[in-house]
Amino acid sequence: MKLIKFKTINSTNTYALNRFQELEDMTAIAAKTQTDGRGRFERKWLSPDCENIYLSIVLKQIKKEFAPNLTQYLCVTAAKVIEKYSVKVQIKWPNDLLVEGKKIAGILCEAHTTHNIPDGFVLGIGININMNEDVLRNIDKPAASLNLETGTNIDKQKFLDSLLIEFEAGFDRFAEKGFACIREDYLKRINFLGKSITIRKRDDLPEEKFQALDINESGNLVVLNKEKQREIIFSGDLIL
Repeated sequence: MKLIKFKTINSTNTYALNRFQELEDMTAIAAKTQTDGRGRFERKWLSPDCENIYLSIVLKQIKKEFAPNLTQYLCVTAAKVIEKYSVKVQIKWPNDLLVEGKKIAGILCEAHTTHNIPDGFVLGIGININMNEDVLRNIDKPAASLNLETGTNIDKQKFLDSLLIEFEAGFDRFAEKGFACIREDYLKRINFLGKSITIRKRDDLPEEKFQALDINESGNLVVLNKEKQREIIFSGDLIL
């Protein structure tokens, strides 16, 4: 994978989207800090200059039916790399990574369109690997950082190399089979099935209570609603 690195950038995803046509497939863009990092639902992602991972990958060859699962693929990939540091990782559907209930990584996938037709995707991730406690406390929700979990500073380049190698190693299989090929790895890192959960399907909608039943072969959340009927949720914000 070709890697382009910046000291400071507004957003690795924005850079990749703005230059999508000229960048090669599977090009990775990394930055030391972002001035306008963002997550799902246009939420701001705090991106301080403290040797964290801020990364985006250009993807031009992916079946449309598997596009919604790109974030889940990267979620499993990043979890495997973090776990190499003897840290237990949990997945919060669809694509947040937690350590002891605190968020350590978030993922954002955005489509690139030409004449309003999607022709590829930019897959971005932010991972807290070297944050001090003071900066961590400025985040509006409970957050974790790998260095604080392990008690040692993390070699950013080594972590980044491992992440890109892991991503590339399994991507062809994922591109061929979709979520089904990572479902087992995904399921073993979640712990909310069978429990009561709260979902906000969109930021402008109220929260709803469900019982979590399963993650189906397409990566969607299967729940029991208040009418005791099975329902499939395709996207939303899970509140445990």
